[in-house]
Amino acid sequence: MRKAAVVALSAGLLLAASPLASSAQAATKPTVGGKGAFLLNNSSSATVFSKAPDTKRQMASTTKIMTAAVVLSTKGVDLNKKVTVKQAYRDYVTKEGASTADLRTGDKVTVRQLLYGTMLPSGCDAAYALADTYGTGSTVAARKKSFISKMNAKAKSLGLKNTKFDSFDGISSGGNNYTTPRDLAKIAQYAMKNSNFRAVVKATKYVAPATTSTGKKRTYTWYNTNKLLGSYKGAIGIKTGTGTAAGPCLVFAATRGSKTLVGVVLNGSDRYADAAKLLDYGFGTKTAKTMKLRTLPASAQQD
Repeated sequence: MRKAAVVALSAGLLLAASPLASSAQAATKPTVGGKGAFLLNNSSSATVFSKAPDTKRQMASTTKIMTAAVVLSTKGVDLNKKVTVKQAYRDYVTKEGASTADLRTGDKVTVRQLLYGTMLPSGCDAAYALADTYGTGSTVAARKKSFISKMNAKAKSLGLKNTKFDSFDGISSGGNNYTTPRDLAKIAQYAMKNSNFRAVVKATKYVAPATTSTGKKRTYTWYNTNKLLGSYKGAIGIKTGTGTAAGPCLVFAATRGSKTLVGVVLNGSDRYADAAKLLDYGFGTKTAKTMKLRTLPASAQQD
């Protein structure tokens, strides 16, 4: 009887251990190809995963997260305010070979539409319009400089010591537009506190009616360059970025149940796979392997 009891007890221990073993397996840290990565719990700010978290790197168009955040944190900001598109915005995009919302000179668009044009197709023309509108000064150059100083002031107020902006859109001639995975995750976490920001970055598509200089109507249709949206269950944002020095970058967020995670991959050749693996690690799930990326229309911007 004693021997049988021991056998039964052993079997019971094995059965009890099985869920723990599978749980431990699920908790195995993922291998991330990106040179830098970070994942945090949005509610507690606890670090879930990090790889070279404090190494400074170029951030390309993920810069625009701060651009949008500065606009939305402006006291008394009116998202329905009309802004007239200047030729300078189009000339800038042409000169830099930059991603664009294809804003047409003379069109009147709202600040809200400019936010979508900045974040979805990664429009550098739309970001330029925001910087020109919310910077101060008597010239376009002065207003751009003023707006970038506001971006740096916001970074400082968030306690970020390894982040610097010299650009409103991530195109940096001097290379002084950098951050770290940890800092960028904190910027994203801050931006996501704003409901208007959340609404913008979770949209896969946005249609914006505008008034032309002759009073006619024009319709802009923008697609979100972030392919994680609609591909990974629970994805709610946030922003892509690609540059020669920065490589492919992705700032992302997802919610499952009551948990929201915010993450960053910098200079990652397979950024979406990296993001999915990190999110799976944070949620304790295994869906990354079966994820199929949303495809963008041929006419859509790539970033």
